[in-house]
Amino acid sequence: MTIEEQINYFKQGFPWLEVTAPARPDRGIEVMDEAARDAAVAYSESASVGGRLKFVPASGAASRMFKDIFAGMERPNDAVRRLTAELGRFAFYDPALFGTPGAGNDAECMRTARLLLTGEGLGYGSKPKGVLEFHRYPGETRTAFAEHLVEGQEYMRNADGSVNLCVTISPEHKELFTAALEKVRAEYEKRYDVRYNVEFTFQDPATNTIAVDMNDEPFLCDDGSRLFRPAGHGALIYNLNKVEAELVSIKNIDNVAVERLLPVTSLYKKVLMGRALQLRDTIFGYLRRLDEEITPALLDEIQKWLDDTLCIHFDSLPYGLETRAKILRAKLDRPIRVCGMVRNQGEPGGGPFIVKGADGSTSLQILESVQINKDNPVAAAALAGATHFNPVDLVCCLRDYKGRRFDLLKHVDRNTGFISYKSYQGRELKALELPGLWNGSMSDWNTLFVEVPVETFNPVKVVLDLLRPAHQN
Repeated sequence: MTIEEQINYFKQGFPWLEVTAPARPDRGIEVMDEAARDAAVAYSESASVGGRLKFVPASGAASRMFKDIFAGMERPNDAVRRLTAELGRFAFYDPALFGTPGAGNDAECMRTARLLLTGEGLGYGSKPKGVLEFHRYPGETRTAFAEHLVEGQEYMRNADGSVNLCVTISPEHKELFTAALEKVRAEYEKRYDVRYNVEFTFQDPATNTIAVDMNDEPFLCDDGSRLFRPAGHGALIYNLNKVEAELVSIKNIDNVAVERLLPVTSLYKKVLMGRALQLRDTIFGYLRRLDEEITPALLDEIQKWLDDTLCIHFDSLPYGLETRAKILRAKLDRPIRVCGMVRNQGEPGGGPFIVKGADGSTSLQILESVQINKDNPVAAAALAGATHFNPVDLVCCLRDYKGRRFDLLKHVDRNTGFISYKSYQGRELKALELPGLWNGSMSDWNTLFVEVPVETFNPVKVVLDLLRPAHQN
């Protein structure tokens, strides 16, 4: 995308998506009974797979996690007071550094915040979430990254006992992540009888987008240069496109829990993997049958299956056999994703919807609220009627029915980016984010939504979230 094209998006905005309905259990979200779950788990363990990989977006510093603590560092607020009062419950608490928690007066609160966030102590305000101490166990503490290593050995093993992880990080954080890995690798490989293959990848600077001022002109830094910014997690589609493994699990770095919750986490990851592989093999079967002979009965069967299973509905299709077959083949022969969806619990995040595309067919999409035109009665009703939200818990199949890797960049909807408002050097600016990794970057994928329990969703968006039961032993 050229600079001129990027600036046009600032000036004209992105087109609204045509939302027709929320994805719900009656249409769009599978709610599986115990027999279906067991079958999916069994399929995940028996199906032939060209390699498994755990993909963990972990770029950026944890500054947003400590926003309230930063705000209260000079004048204590409720967040800093609670942090200080319950300091001993955090895995990062070290009495040698922080001392024994006392009366929680203003001076102690400010000192606690400084020791946590600045170079005077732990320096967490400038470190990435992945290397922060999240959980305490008898005899050890674990970072968020370490919990992903423990998770990986439970549900993402390859046939040879290895576990592959691809972790997307910022280049300046590689030394921290490497140290965090080496601190636990030998112990975990022995404890869990596993071998870890870990790759750290960086968001390509070439995907950075230009920032503009409030008049939609290029934002000029104090030295007169134009400002370019990382284009959001959507840029990671380029990293995902380089993955060799066929089956990929994606979950954010901060969505982990203590190990006692691993059984339910592992169960539903295997459910998602099993459904992805079942979907893959059904699609591959249809494509091979189309290679052998095209019949009206086969096309009717495929069209009904697409509608019933993936909410891909056509108002009409051409009558010609070859033309109709070509359209249906194009819908089948695409990357696959199966996404866990959680019942609404008031957490922030995108949600599952049924959207009509430019070709007139509907599909399942994950949308952020800013992508929905609330002035449109149908779209507003769909937003109000949503029952689930997206916890970023998905499994992907990245090879076609002939074993070739899909070019994921051919399946991105470039018209589904975001414009956000930021500041730099004390001045406001507009930033352009590429189509989100699980939003527009996967728009042209075959998508299935499956309900998963809220116990599988335990994000740490602010530091006080670490006091929730899922992060306490």
